[in-house]
Amino acid sequence: MIINQANLSGIYKSFSTLFNESLEVTQTFWEKIAMLAPSEGSSVDYKWLGNFPMLRKWVGDRAIKDIAAFHYEITNDDFEATVEVDRNHIQDDQIGIYKPMIQELGRSSKIHPDKLVYELLAAGATATCYDGVAFFATTHKVAGANVINYTAAGGKGLWALLDTSKFVKPLIFQQRTEPQFVSQDQPENDSVFMRKKYRYGVDYRGNVGFGFWQLAYGSKAEISATNFALHLAAMRAFKNDEGVPLNIMPTLLVCGPSNEADARGLLKCDRNAAGATNPWFNSVELLIVPWLT
Repeated sequence: MIINQANLSGIYKSFSTLFNESLEVTQTFWEKIAMLAPSEGSSVDYKWLGNFPMLRKWVGDRAIKDIAAFHYEITNDDFEATVEVDRNHIQDDQIGIYKPMIQELGRSSKIHPDKLVYELLAAGATATCYDGVAFFATTHKVAGANVINYTAAGGKGLWALLDTSKFVKPLIFQQRTEPQFVSQDQPENDSVFMRKKYRYGVDYRGNVGFGFWQLAYGSKAEISATNFALHLAAMRAFKNDEGVPLNIMPTLLVCGPSNEADARGLLKCDRNAAGATNPWFNSVELLIVPWLT
């Protein structure tokens, strides 16, 4: 193949098509537990998370909540991936060997938010949320009292019970820009002139953070009918500062491979080991992700 602007433009168009097709067919899971929050600047302050919206009977003046006491800022990061194409491969009509790499760029771009979201969930017992304590903690303050959404006893791999039915989700995926396919393929580029390498890549900006901790319960206890019932009851009992139930209804159990057998035994078998009817059969959706151990 003669290396000229027309042929290089054709290669870029072909690679871009492969990239976009891979984006379209790749399945993601971050949407199950995180809400998409578009960003128009370098960061966003989610201080409004300090006010779980609930209606009340209007008697006298409106009750105004002070959200200025909270500060929870998510700053956008830059992410990229790049591959190099050797000039000799273009001259020898061997561009086809790069097809899987370009497709993988697209797949990796699409699932990268999965990695960010579920890695943050995995760090929920140490990473702080809007109220200044860990997302999974025993010291969340509601009306001056401690509220628990974490059980550390047991030493098992972390699993989480989540309510994903609300418009606000337990986690946030903040997107500044969508993944963009870019190239460095001009003869005057240093990589081409010095190393005969043409570069193609993807980049985007964004980050993740926590939403309402009230929508989640993290645990390292064994996944059992007893523990599931206890965590479920704890979430359903969550109230706001005025003592009004938040109507938390868990819909999803997320765990890693080490807990998969127990989770499937709890949620996917209509009878327990003793042969009795399993009351928790399909009571919530089950999601297995590799980012939780």
